[in-house]
Amino acid sequence: MLKIIVIIRRSLKKSFDNIRNEQLKYNLLQAIPFWIGSVITGFVAVMYAKIFAWGENLLHFILDWHSWMIFIIAPIGFVLSWWLVKEFTPNAKGSGIPQVMAAVELANPKEHKKIRSLLSLKIIVFKILSSLVLVIGGGAVGREGPTIQIAGSVFRKVNEYLPEWWPKISKKNMIMTGAAAGLAAAFNTPLGGIVFAVEELSKTHINYFKTALFTAVIIAGLTAQTLAGSYLYLGYPKTNDVSLMVMFPIILVGGTAGILASQLSVTMLKMNDWKKRKLKTDRANVAFLIFCALIIASIAFFINREILGSGKEIMERVLFTSEKHEDWYVPVLRMLGSALSFTSGGAGGIFAPALTASHGRK
Repeated sequence: MLKIIVIIRRSLKKSFDNIRNEQLKYNLLQAIPFWIGSVITGFVAVMYAKIFAWGENLLHFILDWHSWMIFIIAPIGFVLSWWLVKEFTPNAKGSGIPQVMAAVELANPKEHKKIRSLLSLKIIVFKILSSLVLVIGGGAVGREGPTIQIAGSVFRKVNEYLPEWWPKISKKNMIMTGAAAGLAAAFNTPLGGIVFAVEELSKTHINYFKTALFTAVIIAGLTAQTLAGSYLYLGYPKTNDVSLMVMFPIILVGGTAGILASQLSVTMLKMNDWKKRKLKTDRANVAFLIFCALIIASIAFFINREILGSGKEIMERVLFTSEKHEDWYVPVLRMLGSALSFTSGGAGGIFAPALTASHGRK
């Protein structure tokens, strides 16, 4: 593998040395790492989405076979997901967005080891494995946040493999562009990726790298589209017959959902603080995980199975089919499931479950 990399580096240097226009050469050398990272990110994001969807389908297949199996697979899934992260990559837990932001803040040569612990190939592998195990176990988690940490890891690794003769590229810019590309690939929203990065880098020299950022985000989105087909995250809603009067309930529902979402975040932060203070041993953590898993399993078995998984299918059904009804308690159960799953210590995002929690209707 190393020999192949050396050969590729030599071939690239020879090719670029033949370019006489120094400005063109410099611009290409600055842009190519971003382009390579974007293509890889788009590919990995699509594969991760397919794997995650397979995990959710497997969960429902098992429960359609014997619904009581949730009492077995939920504790196993929660504990195994936590163990994979704890044992191999502690910084792969949760959504991954805080880790990416920490890596951006630490992006200097002195903090190389810390950045590597936050963004690496190992993170990619165990992020996918842990979230897959958790969703098979009934965890109410998503893949969108983890995709951002995965993309940041891809871009950091591309930056690390650049040869010594390559013009230096800001590690901070690479990581942030990776996060933006991951967002674009996860949701097929290049504009969202650009806005995300511009917002985070508004305090820095964004003019220096804006072209690379824009092209990287677009390439990541196009790569995802090429592999998965043209799609929108929540499909294509029809708004032809929507009147302005609908804005009032939209504002009311949006405000209510925002308040509940903020309280959900506060609750999860308090749960994490409580865990750090009270659960000092592995045995205590395992007992807590089994307890959380059994709560979710009991709700799924006795009340409503829709507490399980990312919940994206609930949003799609409510938006695009005639089956608009959801029991009033579904959003409450979804928030409870998200809180218990997200604080488990395994890998998994909160974005899709939070969106789903706002779709309940009586």
